[in-house]
Parts: sequence; C-alpha cells; structure tokens
Amino acid sequence: MAVSRILLLEDDQSLVDGLSYALCKNGYEVDVAHDVAQAFERLGAQRYDLLLLDVGLPDGTGFDVCGRVRRQGSRVPVIFLTAADEELNVVRGLDGGGDDYVTKPFRLGELCSRIRALLRRAGASAGEEKIVCGDLSLDALGGRAWLRGEALDLTAAEYRLLALLVRNANHIVTREAILDALWDSAGAFVDGNTLSVYVRRLREKVEKDPSHPEHLLTARGFGYQWKEVSP
Repeated sequence: MAVSRILLLEDDQSLVDGLSYALCKNGYEVDVAHDVAQAFERLGAQRYDLLLLDVGLPDGTGFDVCGRVRRQGSRVPVIFLTAADEELNVVRGLDGGGDDYVTKPFRLGELCSRIRALLRRAGASAGEEKIVCGDLSLDALGGRAWLRGEALDLTAAEYRLLALLVRNANHIVTREAILDALWDSAGAFVDGNTLSVYVRRLREKVEKDPSHPEHLLTARGFGYQWKEVSP
C-alpha cells in the first residue's frame, strides 16, 4: 500500500517537531512549509494526499493556500489548524473548501483519527458511481452536483454531507450517524455547532427559500432528511 504524503503548513517550530514525529510514527510521509510562500513551492513540486494547514501564518493564511488549491481543481483533503475557536473562522474555512478543522491545543490521537477518516473517504470516492435523485444529480467521482440542471458551488465537506443524505433519500439520518460518517466520530471530536453550520450553508445553496426548505429537512431531535422532489 502506498504511503500517504502530507503537507504540514505551520510556523511554530515546536509544534512542527511534535506533529512531524507523530505523523511519521503513524506511517505518513511529511513535508513541512513554514509560510504560505513555501507551501506554494511545495505544492508546485509535489503531489500530496492531504494538507494540514495552520490558519495564521507570517505572510498569509491557510485559507489562501486552500483557496488556490481548490481553484486549480484539486480535491485533496484539507484540515485547518486554528487557535480561534470561532464560528466565523470555521465557516470561512469550510466555505473556502476545507474538509475539517481542529482547534489548538488538540490531542494527537484526535488529529490522526480525522486524517485517517479523510484519507479513507478520498480513496473510496473513486469507486462511487453517479447518483440521481429527483431533480438532483451527483457526480461522485468528480465531487460535483447539479440541481434542476444548475451546477451547485459546493465545498468538499458540503458535497459529502449532501451525498450522504441523498444516498438515504426520504429517510432520516441521525446527527450521530452524520457525524460518524463525516468525521469518523459520533461527536467526540466535533464542536456541536459544526454540523448546523454545514446544514445552514448547504440550504443556502440548494433551497429556493432556505427558511422554508423543500429538500433538506430537519427532523427535530433526530437529524436530517433529504426529501426527493421531482422537477
């Protein structure tokens, strides 16, 4: 089995040393960039299986790196490292194409669990086929979606949530099942508001009136459901 290569973008040398050691012990190859400019250099010369990006750098942010990668068409998994446990930063990172985030200080076991989950999903996506549900169609291989023939501008995380709900169309998917599928944990490592953020942002993109959704419905106290609506 090929070894997964990770790009770590972090300017705190003590954290770099600890993370590099831990990731290598877990079987990953790790390249390090200490600022945004170095990250762009590494990305131009090497293909990576996952990006681990600090948010605040001397010459920019991890959001800048993620944004450029996504504009180039890459769907490489991205995890943000942030010291700012604020919804605004979390939403900015997710909207910019990030897949997950961890707040410093974090447990190495937690981070490795998230990395494994994202790498598994990235590897599994290549075997999926197209999904059609009413007026929605998904290209699982390309991570793209269309509603009523219009392309949806989704982040990688939003696409995964949508795909999970659509595969279970007309059935309620519990919050615990969603968190387990998306983050490989039933909430132990995830802020309780994160799923609500995903759902709200996704509704803004798939619903004619997000305040009165037709597709993405809330089963209060249980979870969420994708309701099939024909054209």
